[in-house]
Amino acid sequence: MRIITGMTAIVASLSLAACDQPPADTTADGRADGSPIPGEVAPPEPTVASLSGQDFANTLAAGDAFEIAASRLAVDRAPTPAVRAFAQKMIDAHTASTDRLNKDGATLTPAIKPDPALSSEQQQKLDALKPLTGTAFELAYIKDQVAAHETALGTVQAYAESGGDPILKRLATDAVKMVSEHLDEARRLAQPATAATP
Repeated sequence: MRIITGMTAIVASLSLAACDQPPADTTADGRADGSPIPGEVAPPEPTVASLSGQDFANTLAAGDAFEIAASRLAVDRAPTPAVRAFAQKMIDAHTASTDRLNKDGATLTPAIKPDPALSSEQQQKLDALKPLTGTAFELAYIKDQVAAHETALGTVQAYAESGGDPILKRLATDAVKMVSEHLDEARRLAQPATAATP
């Protein structure tokens, strides 16, 4: 009887221990598959200043590539001389920007080779411009230019203040003035275009 009673106690003890363990698909604190605890604050998204030198260079290179591609379309399709002149200025300025970025990247240790691949959003905007002509094209182009330069200004300002690489920080600092001027020009061009929009 004592042996049976002892075995019964062991089985009961193991059963209780199993009840105290979380299910296999939960974490130690009872969350299912790492789901957030109510009231838990999610970790912050990475900031521009926290980007690696390579990521920052890629961001700038993609921005230049988008500006050049969109502005080449504008030189051919924009009906307004002022917009065509702005587009040519963007081609020249962003080609020079890419050249400097490549040269500065090559001086780093290890060297950085910027990747100009467009983001999905940039590619979508460029694709949306391609079938447009005349005023419809011009309105869309100017709108994209304002948005692109607002984004670029935030990027270079943030890296100029808090970026990790001194050479790229100097490049970003120099770029702030250029991008600010481009943004001001794009906004001026957008005024009559916006007013003409129904």
